[in-house]
Amino acid sequence: MEWFLAGLGLVILLLAGDALVRGAVNLSLRLGVPALIVSLTIVAFGTSAPELLIALSALKDNAPGIAMGNVVGSNTANILLVLGFPAMLAALHTSECDTRKTYVYMLLATLLFIGMAFFGTFTWISGVILLGALALILFDQLHEARCHRRDGRAADNVVDELDELEGADPDMPWWRICLFLTLGLVGLPLGADLLVDSAVVIATRFGVSDTVIGLTLVALGTSLPELATTTMAALRKQADVALGNVIGSNMFNLLAIIGIASLVGPIPVDKSFLYFDLWVMLAASAMLMPFVFFKQDIGRVWGAALTALYLLYIIVVLT
Repeated sequence: MEWFLAGLGLVILLLAGDALVRGAVNLSLRLGVPALIVSLTIVAFGTSAPELLIALSALKDNAPGIAMGNVVGSNTANILLVLGFPAMLAALHTSECDTRKTYVYMLLATLLFIGMAFFGTFTWISGVILLGALALILFDQLHEARCHRRDGRAADNVVDELDELEGADPDMPWWRICLFLTLGLVGLPLGADLLVDSAVVIATRFGVSDTVIGLTLVALGTSLPELATTTMAALRKQADVALGNVIGSNMFNLLAIIGIASLVGPIPVDKSFLYFDLWVMLAASAMLMPFVFFKQDIGRVWGAALTALYLLYIIVVLT
C-alpha cells in the first residue's frame, strides 16, 4: 500500500505542477506580463514546485534527509540519466548550443551549495544567501535577454517566446485559468504529503534512512518531467532545449528549493552527503564541460556511459 500511495502522490505532484505552470503562465500573460519575464521566473519556479513542496513536507514530517536527498539526487539524475537515456535514443547535438554562461552559473551555484553544506546545517541565513545568488542570476539573464531582443527583430522574438513558452495560450478563458491554478494549489501539497509520508514508511520498513529514499525513489520520481522533456527534445533534434532544461533545473534546485525551505526551518546535512553524494553531484556537473565548452555531441556511446554511471551510483547508495 505504501508503494501505491507513493506512486499516487508522485502522479498527483506531476499533474498538479503542470496545471500550476499552465495557470500561472496564462494568468500572467492575460495581466500583461511579458513572455520573457514569465519564462525566466514563473515557468522556472512552477516547474520546481513539486520539489519545493516535497522539501517543505519533509521538514514538517521531521525527515530533512528527504529534502536534501531529493535536491542532490535530482541534480545527479538530471545529468547522468536525463541526458544519458535520451542520447541513447537519438544523439544530442550539443555542439550547436551555446550554454556556456548558464553552465558556469550552475557550477558556481553547485560550489556555493557544497561550501555551505560543510557548515553542517542550512539555516535562514543560508536561505537568504542562496536566494540572493538566484536573484542576481535572474537579473543578469533578464538583462541579457532584453539586450538580445533589442538587437534582433522584436516582433518576431515576441512570437517566438510565446511559441516556446510552456502551456501558453493567450486566448485561454478565465474559468480555465482559475481551474488550472486551483488544481495546482490543491494538488501540490496533497501529492507532496502522500509521497513523503509513504517514503518515510518505506524507509522504516526496509531499514534505510530517509536520506537514501530521498536520493533514489523521490529524486528519480521528481526527475521524470525533465526526462520526458529531454527525450522529446532529443527526438526532435532540439539539443538546446534538452541541455538548457537540465542546467536550469539544477540551478533552481540548489538555489531556490533549499533556499526557500531553509527559511521555513533548519535543514541538517547528513555526513554521507559530505563524504560522497555532494562530490558525485559535482563530478556529474563537471562531466558536462566537454559538451558545453568543446563542442562535443552527446552521442549514443556517451549516453550509455552516463546512464551506466547513474545505475552504478544508485547501486552504491542502496548498498
